[in-house]
Amino acid sequence: MKKICMIAHRGYSSKYLMNTEQAFIEAARHGSGGAETDIRRTKDGVYVTSHDHDAVFADGSSLIVSDSTFAELTAKPLRNDKTDNDVYLCTFRRYLEIMRDNDMICFVELKGEFTDVQVGEVFRMVAEVYDLKKCIFQSFEFDNLIRAHEQFPELPLMLTYGCNERNYERCFDYGFSIDVDYNVVTEDMIRQFHDRGLEVAVWTVNTPEVFERFKNMDVDYIESDVFGGFDL
Repeated sequence: MKKICMIAHRGYSSKYLMNTEQAFIEAARHGSGGAETDIRRTKDGVYVTSHDHDAVFADGSSLIVSDSTFAELTAKPLRNDKTDNDVYLCTFRRYLEIMRDNDMICFVELKGEFTDVQVGEVFRMVAEVYDLKKCIFQSFEFDNLIRAHEQFPELPLMLTYGCNERNYERCFDYGFSIDVDYNVVTEDMIRQFHDRGLEVAVWTVNTPEVFERFKNMDVDYIESDVFGGFDL
């Protein structure tokens, strides 16, 4: 049985606020092979790790990430129901530094539509801070993947694929791998990708029972919010 790479979904997000510096650092300390994050661009061009389109703060207020400056978004701590300390919005650059310092695989989901220029900016930052070969870009937006493929055709890309998605076979025309909701993936889907030399990741596996199922299904990556009890 081949070695499966465990990916911390939004960092160690079951115990620490997702997509924050603390969650990424703790994922590394726990021994995760990689960490997944979501990135968005602020109004003034800073790339930050945020799953949602808005940042919600400890005082109950919120700001839309794309409509706000980085200074506005980091002026106060985020709402944090995981730990007692203050945590702030994390930059994509800081995420990359943590991944680099711990030799971890980067799963980076482009949230929303990215322009050609923005795709180029993100990829160049990875090359500057870490290593493009250690980073796998993903998106639900197929056009984001096409834009990335046109500029960086030699680098791995993944379609993020959920319950309401269709036509994953279009990945085969471009050589895209897939990161798929564990409720949707099938053995036939895995075989189709592997027969073409492409990889399969599954998200988000949080129980030992589900983990054991996919451990025996020859997937390449398993994303999880939790790690306890999982024996590779």
